[in-house]
Amino acid sequence: MTSPSLIPVGDNPTRLWGMTNAERVRRIGVAQGYAADGGSVVLANMGYAFDPVWTAHLKSRPGTAVTRGGVPVLIHLAAGERAAGEAAMRAGTVPAGCAVIEAEDEAGILNEALRKRERPFAEPLTPATVPAIERLSYKGAYKGVTDLLTKYLWPEWAFHLTRAAAAIGLPPNGVTAIGTVLCIVATVAFWHGWFWTGLATGLVFMVLDTVDGKLARCTITSSKLGNAWDHGIDLVHPPIWWWAWATGCAAYGRALSDEAFWWVIGTMLFGYVAQRLIEGAFIVRFGMHIHVWEKFDSDFRLVTARRNPNMVILFAGLLVGRPDWGIVAVAAWTAASLVVHLWRLFQATAAKRRGAAVVSWLA
Repeated sequence: MTSPSLIPVGDNPTRLWGMTNAERVRRIGVAQGYAADGGSVVLANMGYAFDPVWTAHLKSRPGTAVTRGGVPVLIHLAAGERAAGEAAMRAGTVPAGCAVIEAEDEAGILNEALRKRERPFAEPLTPATVPAIERLSYKGAYKGVTDLLTKYLWPEWAFHLTRAAAAIGLPPNGVTAIGTVLCIVATVAFWHGWFWTGLATGLVFMVLDTVDGKLARCTITSSKLGNAWDHGIDLVHPPIWWWAWATGCAAYGRALSDEAFWWVIGTMLFGYVAQRLIEGAFIVRFGMHIHVWEKFDSDFRLVTARRNPNMVILFAGLLVGRPDWGIVAVAAWTAASLVVHLWRLFQATAAKRRGAAVVSWLA
C-alpha cells in the first residue's frame, strides 16, 4: 500500500516550539514516513495544532476525519478527492461519507510507543493558545508508565528546560552532549567518594535525560544518532555508577569488605542484565512491554530497580551517613526486582498456554 501524502491546508504564522505550523507538519510527515506524492492524502488544517499521534493513527485509515468542535482538523482522502476535501476543510465541514473521530472524545486512543491510553490534543492555534498547546504537547510526549522521579518530581523542571532549549535553538543532541559530560562527572565524583557532588551532578543529568527526549518529540527532531546515543548512555551508565559508588565508599570512610563488595557488584550486574533480558523477552513473546501488562506491572515500574529509584535508595543511605548501606540496599532491591520480573514472565507465559489473552490493561 502506497503511503499517503501529508498536505497542509491554509496558512498560520503562529509559531509552536519555535516552528511555524507548516514546518511542524512537514517534520511530522517526514518522521512518520508520509510520501511526497502518495496514493492518498491526509489534509492538515493549519488553523489547528495537533498531536503527531493523530497523523500516525490516521495514516492507515482512509475515509476518516479527526474533528475538534465539529471542525475538521485532519482528513484522509483518496488523491482524486483532494480538491473537494480542501474546500470542505476551508469551509469547516467534513466531506460526506467520512468516518469521524472526535478529538474531544474521552475514550481516546492507545499510544503503544509511549505506553499509555491518551486523548491526543487538537487545538486552535493562535498566539494566545501557544503556552497551553506547548504544555499539552510536552505532556503528550511523556511516557505514562515510568519511574516515580520522572513521573512526579521533575516534569515541571524539564518542561521549562525544554521550552528554553527550543527557544534558543539547542538541538536534542546538544542536550544529550551536555548530559553525557555531567554523567561522566558524576561517575568520577562517586568513585572518589564525593557523593553529594555526584548526586547533585547526577540529578541535573537525569533531568536532562528527560529533556532531550521531550525536546526531540516536541520539535519533531528525533534522529537515529540521537536515539542511539541517548539510549546507549541510558543502558551503559547505571552499573558503572553503582560500581563507582561501591568503590567510593572506601574514600568516604565506609569501605565495604572485599566479600561484600563483590557480592554487591555481582548481584547488581547480574540483576541489571537479567532484568533487561526479561523485558526484551516479554516484548518478543507478547508484543508489549512487561510494564503495561497489568496494573500491578505499571505500578511496580514506579519503584523497580532502575537508575532513578536506585538513586533514591542511595540518597537515603547518604542522608544517614551510610553510603555503604545504600549500595547494599540497591543490590538487595535489584535481586528482589529480578524475582518479580521473572515471576511475571512465567505468569504471562502460563496464561498464554492456557489460552488466555495477554494484553495491556491500558488497551
